[in-house]
Amino acid sequence: MFSVRGNTFLFTLFFLSLFQIGFAQTESKEKEKQALENGLDILKTYFSENKSWHVIDPSIDTNVNSLINFIEDQPIDDIIRELNNAKLTQGSYVLRLPEDVDDSLSVPGYVSAAMVLQNIERIGEEYRNEVKIHEIMVPTSVVVQAESEVEVVPEGKGIQLFMDSTYVMPDSLMIPEVIPDSVLNSEGLFHELIKTDSIRKGFIEDKRLAYNDSVKAVHINAVVREYRQQRYQEGLTFRIKRYKDQVRVGNYMALKTYNDVVVAEVNDSIKAVIDVLTEYADFIDTTRISITNLAGQTEEIRLQNGNERFSRIWLKNEQNDSLRILVKNTDKRSIHMLIDDGVTFSRFKEKETVGFDFETLKVKDNRFNKVGNSYELETPWRIGGEGSAGFTQTYLENWKKGGKSAIASLIVLKGFANYSRKDGKIKWENTGEIRNGWIRPGGSEENIQKNDDKFEITSRYGLSAFKKWYYSGELNFNTQFFKGYRYPIEEGEKPISAFLAPSKTYLKVGLDYKPDKDLSIFLSPLTLKNFYVRDTSMIDQTAYGIDADRKSFWEPGLNAEIKYKVQIRDDISYETKYKMFINYQDPFKKYDINWENLFKMEINNYIDMRFMVHFIYDDDVMFKYTDSNGDAKEETRLQIKEFFSIGFTYKINKKVMRTHRVR
Repeated sequence: MFSVRGNTFLFTLFFLSLFQIGFAQTESKEKEKQALENGLDILKTYFSENKSWHVIDPSIDTNVNSLINFIEDQPIDDIIRELNNAKLTQGSYVLRLPEDVDDSLSVPGYVSAAMVLQNIERIGEEYRNEVKIHEIMVPTSVVVQAESEVEVVPEGKGIQLFMDSTYVMPDSLMIPEVIPDSVLNSEGLFHELIKTDSIRKGFIEDKRLAYNDSVKAVHINAVVREYRQQRYQEGLTFRIKRYKDQVRVGNYMALKTYNDVVVAEVNDSIKAVIDVLTEYADFIDTTRISITNLAGQTEEIRLQNGNERFSRIWLKNEQNDSLRILVKNTDKRSIHMLIDDGVTFSRFKEKETVGFDFETLKVKDNRFNKVGNSYELETPWRIGGEGSAGFTQTYLENWKKGGKSAIASLIVLKGFANYSRKDGKIKWENTGEIRNGWIRPGGSEENIQKNDDKFEITSRYGLSAFKKWYYSGELNFNTQFFKGYRYPIEEGEKPISAFLAPSKTYLKVGLDYKPDKDLSIFLSPLTLKNFYVRDTSMIDQTAYGIDADRKSFWEPGLNAEIKYKVQIRDDISYETKYKMFINYQDPFKKYDINWENLFKMEINNYIDMRFMVHFIYDDDVMFKYTDSNGDAKEETRLQIKEFFSIGFTYKINKKVMRTHRVR
């Protein structure tokens, strides 16, 4: 079997020698023959002799062997055409399975059998040490079951232990089977006998309990040992099996990666060899054809590339009129026919015809004769968006049940400009959102309050990584337009937010999983978060986690983001956006959550109903409060916003087209 490096070196020598002898024709016939033999040896290796390599298409195998036979034996012109067609349709000629790689021990990342045995021994030693430190726990149910299996001496049957010599009764507790009359007639001796009998019963009971406990202990210990040994063996077997599975998968992937490279290089080399051999065969092969006229006269001409030949023959008709033509080959597969010099013609004169109005033949319906003045060319860009405006008004006068008049409005503008190539290699998504809502309770202009204010732009650029995954980078910026207060506003109270006070900026780099236009999962382990307050004299930046002597701060962290949209019914949809940021500096305490949920029901093309719930938890945003002792403190709290609106909406979603004038 040839190695890849050996093949590459052999192919290089073969090409250099073959090009020199085939086209420049400056080398000797001996070198030409040697170069051809080298090329044939390469094809025979991968198509006939080495069984580790498998031909992808049987027709390729037939054609290549025919090409070998052509070089060695007889010409077959159709082989060249079929091989060229196979090169366009197949792209590859041979393949080899990863398990057929015979030099696997030299493949990077491949684990040998000896290394597997060493690692299995290491796994066993590590597991034994682990069990010594952390002994395998035995469930209570196992102990209870073992205890119930032991046969014990029941209460009142303890004397049996002395009868079968398990225990020996002390002489001091021996009582004769027949009690003498002297003892029965003596009050003192009789009481002494009763006392001895009581002690004897207690002694027997203690021995019975001790015997039962020892029997239970022996059985339970045996069951526990067996259970721990079984669990230990199962754990060790599982770890070894898991390791072997990992090695099996890892070895396969290592061999596959290595084999794919080798197969690609071999196919490239075979392609180059076939190209050179077919071109050489096509160059040196000849075809003879015969041309015969009506008089039976025959003239032969040989067709060959790079070698022009010609011949003359008389053409004759049934009246034996003759016309001599020149036949010349242009290449191996075509001929050129010319009327020989010295032939003259007497041409017929044109006759006048009766006038005829050809306009009557034209189709009167010219709908099919029209050609547009322009055509459109589709670009990778798609732009669109939607705008909605909702209003709520309540008026009360002399309303017995109480209440206040109020007017509320909410305007939402969303837009996007997305770039996506047809091959899916590049995606560039740009979105923007503006939300602004106000409420005026009680009908007084001084009481106008802000209930929604958002300005956000996002730009994400992705390059195809594998399947539906993209290497992506994103810039996200959001702030608000107008000043915000704690309502009701007290005289002299400062605002708590304003334009660029604060603003959030995220720079993200990671992987984006995008199987379709309705789902996106973005994981960015390299993320920078920036909090910025433009005017610190008006806005208290410490409420947003910024030091008193600074206007901004940066935080590194991990960002996870999920966007999902589903059409529940034709007129009802649900859209959610979930973002989570974990600060690397203190990952278990500092994290942000931003979760938007929007339900939308379309009443008609221009009116819809929306319900939105928005949750925010930001550890950098602090809320001040006074505790029960009157001390001023601050803490992070979950922020919740919910709104329900019915309003007008307008959507745009279209491809960007370029119009060109037809000339």
